[in-house]
Amino acid sequence: MAEATALWELLRQAADPKVTDALKTAVETGSDRSLNRINPLAFAAEHGLDEEAAIGALVHAARLGLFDMSWNMLCPGCGGVLESAVALKSINRDHYFCAFCVQDSEPTLDQLVEVTFTVDPRVRRIGAHDPSTLGLTEYMRQIFWSSGAVVPEDLEAAIQRVTLDLMELQPGEKAAMSLTLPKGLIIAFDPVTHSTLYLEVAGDETSERRSLSVVLADSHAHFGSMKVQPGPARITFENKSGQRTLPGLWVHTPEVDSLSNRRRPVLTANRLLSNQTFRDLYRSGTFDPEQRFKITSLTILFTDLRGSTALYDRVGDLAAFDLVRSHFSELLAAVAAEGGAVVKTIGDAVMATFPTPDRALRAAMRMREAMRRINEKRGSEDLALNIGLHEGPCLAVMLDDRQDYFGLSVNIASRVQELADPTAILATKRIVDAAEAAGLVGAAGYKASSRQLSLRGVSEAFAIYEIREPKRAAAAA
Repeated sequence: MAEATALWELLRQAADPKVTDALKTAVETGSDRSLNRINPLAFAAEHGLDEEAAIGALVHAARLGLFDMSWNMLCPGCGGVLESAVALKSINRDHYFCAFCVQDSEPTLDQLVEVTFTVDPRVRRIGAHDPSTLGLTEYMRQIFWSSGAVVPEDLEAAIQRVTLDLMELQPGEKAAMSLTLPKGLIIAFDPVTHSTLYLEVAGDETSERRSLSVVLADSHAHFGSMKVQPGPARITFENKSGQRTLPGLWVHTPEVDSLSNRRRPVLTANRLLSNQTFRDLYRSGTFDPEQRFKITSLTILFTDLRGSTALYDRVGDLAAFDLVRSHFSELLAAVAAEGGAVVKTIGDAVMATFPTPDRALRAAMRMREAMRRINEKRGSEDLALNIGLHEGPCLAVMLDDRQDYFGLSVNIASRVQELADPTAILATKRIVDAAEAAGLVGAAGYKASSRQLSLRGVSEAFAIYEIREPKRAAAAA
């Protein structure tokens, strides 16, 4: 890629230089495997980098064309990638089926949709750009499993221990395996089409040879289970798909489970959607207006300037405008510093989202400190900020060509903010009960006290915590 040098320089200007240098070195000297489906969290840990900086740099790199971003629907059982798409809008089914685990899964954005980055073929061509060139071991490692799978280095030996036979079939080819079936659960499995046939081998051994056939055509096809006796068998695979396939007979053992049970954190779609860099660079078109994605847990923060109308009357339009603008700047900085993203502003109010409660709470504390600095500099209490926090399930939607969130949890967070006053951060019990958030309150010198309060439009009463600095609590008293 002739312009790669210029693109790396642009990336260095837009993103963290340390992350940029690490990515450039990886592209120049890293293995093919390391440049396919990069897990930003693992990359940051491996190179001693900040996670948010790594995510931001890879998002910028994807926008520049140095890397390709993919959204992968995962199976919660085996950790396999059920579908990989260049945009979230292509993950457009209500459920995805894993033939290996024989289970349906809903594409929840905070659990089962990951985001990874692969070097663009114009920058450096790697084996994963043409998966049909990969042998079974590397295909399983790089294509079948997600970036969250912790795959052993001796994967080839492990696969040999749990397989009876393997083959490679080009499109249109047909071949058979002749072997003796042992007792146990045997899975006829092709990782390319995600097709399976379960063989429950039990009973007395027979000398009669059985003939079975598996046609590889439809993706994620499970051909059910068959009960057969141990003994000689001939199993024919016919590849009617348009891809090279890698069918084999896998013996279901604890080692098979161990290959897919070890996991590490991934960059979830939910976390990326709550990343300010991503929202700034990909303002629209993330998914279609008709799509509704479930999120099982999202932390939502609302703020509002108290008495902003009176502020304009008191200090004048120009001074008030400058104050409000500086307030927005500080809020955006606090949100971005904690890996969150501003969803929208409504007048003087802000809605932001975060991947975890502790990040949102730290952002709220940063906001309180920023407002105090501005007020102390002016020698007044002109900026009075209300802050409310809640965590819970919601829907990610497209509204007015902008990615937004909808649901009861969003409404609760907004209502909590309505009850707030500038002397405290208000948060629901789900925020304060989160382990890291609970520790943060004490470590930061804040005190939390709770009250049962009714929220407008919400039937049940909520335990609402007022989180105050001790000196502020004393002053209020």
